[in-house]
Amino acid sequence: MRELLAREPALWFSVSATDRPPRPGEVDGRDYRFVSREEFERTRDQDGFLEWFEVYGDLKGTPRAPIEQHLAAGDDVLIECDVQGARAIREALPAAFVVFVRAPSRAVQRDRLVGRDPDAAPDALERRLDEAATEEQLAARFDAVVVNDDLDRAVDDVAALLERERHRT
Repeated sequence: MRELLAREPALWFSVSATDRPPRPGEVDGRDYRFVSREEFERTRDQDGFLEWFEVYGDLKGTPRAPIEQHLAAGDDVLIECDVQGARAIREALPAAFVVFVRAPSRAVQRDRLVGRDPDAAPDALERRLDEAATEEQLAARFDAVVVNDDLDRAVDDVAALLERERHRT
């Protein structure tokens, strides 16, 4: 996401909300909007999320108002979410162009997950890998699939898809 945003400064990035505490190095407003469970539930109950789900015990969601404001202004909006979030966004915004980004292999995916959370319990890691395998079976429902085996090439691929969509619409 950061590489794509650096290359495509006109993109507006939607920062998701979560009720989990920040991990080391995460910054509020950049990585997530870290909120209390009560604040998350209050926003959810007021229809303040475009999509939201409980993921591994944590609430995560895409705030609705900023996305609607940027879309109304004609901005391209970039949302990072999981498969269930993408399906909900597609339902709420049928014109959305949805890209599935996948790791090149299960081993690489395992290494990346461990790198993000080195203290994760082995059973939690296996649960995430199993979920990823299930999600990859749904990739054909997306508008495009990009394999993130080389960061620069993956960013090039997504940027090319974005440019194609800009000319199509």
